[in-house]
This record gives sequence, structure tokens and C-alpha cells, in this order.
Amino acid sequence: MRSLIYDRYLYLLMLPILFYFVIFKYLPMLGLVMAFKDFNLTMGIIDSPWVGLKHFERLFSSPDFYQILRNTLLLNVYSILFYFPVPIILSLLLNEVKNRVFKKTVQSILYIPYFISWVVLGGIIISLLSPSTGVVNAILKLFHIEPIYFMKSTFWWPVVYVLSSIWQSAGWGTIIYMAAITGIDAEQYEAALIDGANKWQQVWHITLPGIRSTIAIMLILRMGQMLDVGFEQVYMLQNDAVHSVSEVISTYEYRIGLAGAQYSYTTALGLFKSVIGLILITSTNKVVNLLGEDGLW
Repeated sequence: MRSLIYDRYLYLLMLPILFYFVIFKYLPMLGLVMAFKDFNLTMGIIDSPWVGLKHFERLFSSPDFYQILRNTLLLNVYSILFYFPVPIILSLLLNEVKNRVFKKTVQSILYIPYFISWVVLGGIIISLLSPSTGVVNAILKLFHIEPIYFMKSTFWWPVVYVLSSIWQSAGWGTIIYMAAITGIDAEQYEAALIDGANKWQQVWHITLPGIRSTIAIMLILRMGQMLDVGFEQVYMLQNDAVHSVSEVISTYEYRIGLAGAQYSYTTALGLFKSVIGLILITSTNKVVNLLGEDGLW
């Protein structure tokens, strides 16, 4: 109580965030009961009849489920392999830039896409990759290469997805790692210079170990989203030609749940996604702890 009274203003600052999570994160969890009911809009959640595990049985017996699960996992694996290291590399490179004007300019250019809606970014990407008027195919024509239908190719679509994710979000991730780098004691670099360490050795033995805990936490949070692919990005980039590789859980929930009014079925899918995410985040946190790093708890 003494600590509560002494830090009362800090707790007051925390109240809006607490209310946000209670109202928008925890109260909606009461709606998970719909996964075990045959929800009817006119009857409401409480009066709708119980059906037990009917929707889960339908979910696991549907061939569509395994297709969207595969697509979701593959896109997330691609993102971890190719996107996750990019902010780390960018932060290490920017940390070595001494010209403040150039450094700030590059940082601003990297951050701008994060604040642009995917409705706009999706249109830009589609225009750039257009086989008839796109800049990319115009460059390919200069080298006598036939136009490539990037957005209608089941091979190129995942590549476009990953590259567009890097373009849009890498700058934001760089902020986090740059903040972690600034927390490293400058005396360590001075001692390394005295010992004759070059820049690469300083990065390998000081900078990377200094941000290792931040990398671990970001990886834990990323693993918790393995079944959660951003709806806006996929929805704006997908089309019927690449449906077999672009249909993921989030777009499936929209198409079947909202557009198709199958609320109980997609609630069951959402509950499954949340449980798997919880398992992944707790297991990854345990692995990180066993490796000697501080996880989320």
C-alpha cells in the first residue's frame, strides 16, 4: 500500500492502458462461448442453443482448414527467416553512421511506410508490379526479359508479400533495436578499441550481446503470432489467381465469418488460433530462459 500511495501518479498514468485491455481484449473473450453454440442473431448469445464441439469437428474435418493453416504457417515462416533479421541488420548499420544528417534522413525514409495504410501501399505495389505499366517490368524489358505477372503467380506472390512486409515494417523494428543499442555502455567500446578490436569485432562481441535480450523478446512475441497474418496486407494483395497460396486464417475468418455470417464456426477457428499462439509463446519463452536470456517472464 505504501508503494501504491507513493507511486499513485504512475498508476494513474497506467489506468487508460488498463481500461483499454479490459474493454477491448478481455471483455470480448466472453464471446468465445459462441464457439460452443449455434449462434443466432435473433436469439442472442445467451439463448442460442449449445452444440458442444460441433464447430471444432467441422473445422478439423474441412480440407479448407488445412490449406489456410499451411498458407498461414508458410507466410509466417518466410517472415521469420527473411523479415525478422532485417531490422537488426539495419540498426547495426545505422549505429555505425557518424553523419547525423544522413542518419536521420535514412531513418525517416525507413519509418514513413509504417504510417501509410495498406490500402495505399497495396495500390502502389500492384502498380509497380503491373506487367504492362509497372516500373519493375519496364526495367526487365530493358534486359529483354518477358514481363512477369507477379501478382498472379503462385511462386512470386509469397515473395512479394515478404518483401512488402520488409518495406512497410522494417523501419519500425529498427527503432526498437536502435533504442536497445543506445543502452549499451560506451565504455565497453572504448575498452575494445584499446584492446585493438575492429568494427566487426565490436559488433559481434559487444553490440549483438548487448541487444540479445531485446532480440529474444521480439522473437517470443513474433512466435506468438505464427497463426496471425495481417488481414489488410493479404486482403489488398490477394486475388483469385493466387487464392491457393494467399488465403490465410484472417481472410478466411472475414470471408466465412463476416461475409458468410457463420459466426460460431469462425469463433471456433479464432479460439484454436489463440490457443496455439499461447502454446507457442510460452514454449518459446521457456526455450529462451533455458538459453540464459530473460524472456517475458
